Amino acid sequence: MREATDVLRVIGMILLGIFVLAVGIPIVLTAAGITLGIIKILFGIAVLLIKLALIIAVGYLILVGVRAILR
Repeated sequence: MREATDVLRVIGMILLGIFVLAVGIPIVLTAAGITLGIIKILFGIAVLLIKLALIIAVGYLILVGVRAILR
């Protein structure tokens, strides 16, 4: 049980670090007057990849459904 609490503590620290990187640094950079165009580009690429994954998943489901009907 002690190992589980240690693992949860480490996961909590990692999530806190990600939160600080995702929220804190852009706020500091914006306050310093640096625009964050790179972040917008990265979010755009992430959204594009999610859309592509959805299209592939729907296509796969349609293909599996047609294959099941033909059997």
